[in-house]
Amino acid sequence: MTSIEASAGRHCHNAVSPLHVAMYFAPEPEEELTALGLERGPMVYLAGRAAPLGTVAAGTVTAAFYNFNHEHVLRYIPAAWTVTTPQKALTARLRGADRTLRRMLGKEALTSREVTEAAELALHATEACRREARPLYAANADLPVPEEPHLALWHAATLLREHRGDGHLAALAIAGLSGIEALVLHNATGTAPTSALFMRTRGWSAQQWDTARDQLRERGLLDEAGDLTQGGTALRGETEVLTDRLDAAPYDHLGPAATARLTELAGSFCKTIRAAGAFPAVHFGKG
Repeated sequence: MTSIEASAGRHCHNAVSPLHVAMYFAPEPEEELTALGLERGPMVYLAGRAAPLGTVAAGTVTAAFYNFNHEHVLRYIPAAWTVTTPQKALTARLRGADRTLRRMLGKEALTSREVTEAAELALHATEACRREARPLYAANADLPVPEEPHLALWHAATLLREHRGDGHLAALAIAGLSGIEALVLHNATGTAPTSALFMRTRGWSAQQWDTARDQLRERGLLDEAGDLTQGGTALRGETEVLTDRLDAAPYDHLGPAATARLTELAGSFCKTIRAAGAFPAVHFGKG
């Protein structure tokens, strides 16, 4: 591997991951989780994503999620588990994913051979995922694989996304980036969620965001305008390359031809859900 672009695994991840991530921008999962009594917004997100971990305390969630303000997490965890249980949240989450994919992909796609093939390939890739130091992946890996192909694909996308994500957090720690600094640096690329969305969903104040930006300037990673410097770009590149290395096993196991095929299939599905409004443009961009 000589560059980020050279990583077939990274390309495959970028094609598969949106099939999981779309649920965070869709109304259906929130509807299912609020029906359990959970509050809209942060409580739904935190409970839905942390449910595989069980009834853990806020500290565990903050550690596993990395870029959330711990005081923010404390407002909702473990309070969420006095309202409902992780198992009920998992069932609601799956119902929400089902409804989301049915709406965005359509009946014809859901029953297609391509969805079944993509699910089989993605699940095969997960066979080589490692549990060590990957709490969110390991917790999700303990969940049963849904029978319906589109939900099996969503489950596999969740496993691959959290596997890479856990490794990415290790790379961020090695880079010496705090959770909020990682968000600010990511936002500076102009391709990430907006600072307003990051602050609202992760619980950071504007003052804390500005302080983190100043700290990155002092390290020479951002310029006065808040853009990435050469050093900032280099650090992000090094972090992504290390993330690629930590996430290589699933795609090495799958092999070049099957990885390319999964990328093609998942990429087609992602094109469809993007066209259906899975990722509203208003939530993305620098600023």
